[in-house]
Amino acid sequence: MTKVHEIAVLVGSLRKGSFNRKLAEALVARAPDSLSFRFVEIGDLPLFDPDLDEDTPPAAWTRFRAQMADAEGVLFVTPEYNRGLPAAIKNALDVGSRPMGHSVWAGKPAAIVTGSPGGIGGFGANHQLRQSLVFLDMPAMQQPEAYIGGLWGLFDDAGRVKSEDTSAFLSKIITAFAAWVARHGRD
Repeated sequence: MTKVHEIAVLVGSLRKGSFNRKLAEALVARAPDSLSFRFVEIGDLPLFDPDLDEDTPPAAWTRFRAQMADAEGVLFVTPEYNRGLPAAIKNALDVGSRPMGHSVWAGKPAAIVTGSPGGIGGFGANHQLRQSLVFLDMPAMQQPEAYIGGLWGLFDDAGRVKSEDTSAFLSKIITAFAAWVARHGRD
């Protein structure tokens, strides 16, 4: 019997109707049975401030840390804002990395998929996020690279992927991530 790995999905766009959330949902829909997914919300996390972490951390931080501690891997799906990653993703990384010595990230395999309306598909955000994951000791899947450009035109009105080529590429990404998690995840 194949072990099922629980994967946390973090979406960097907080916008209602986010194309990156649609992209994340499309990836999850194509995943093999060896992965199960939980979308972990990050929009309610107060900005990281070490002073808030001393006696009683904000309830949203406690919830987030508990959800992430249970995850066996992380799928990041995010846009690029001003050639970098959205503040919500960076804040989630900071909140989860503290208190010192209790990071929820260490050793968890990760995949990064970036999407944007532009042609370079969030390349800058993708690589900026990779830099943080190295420090946080998260083995990030290297291939296939996933920069999804032209994001606004990929979905129909019901949120379904319109192109078979795009669908096949998303399947390739999530299948590779399942293999990555099996190789680097907890047994």
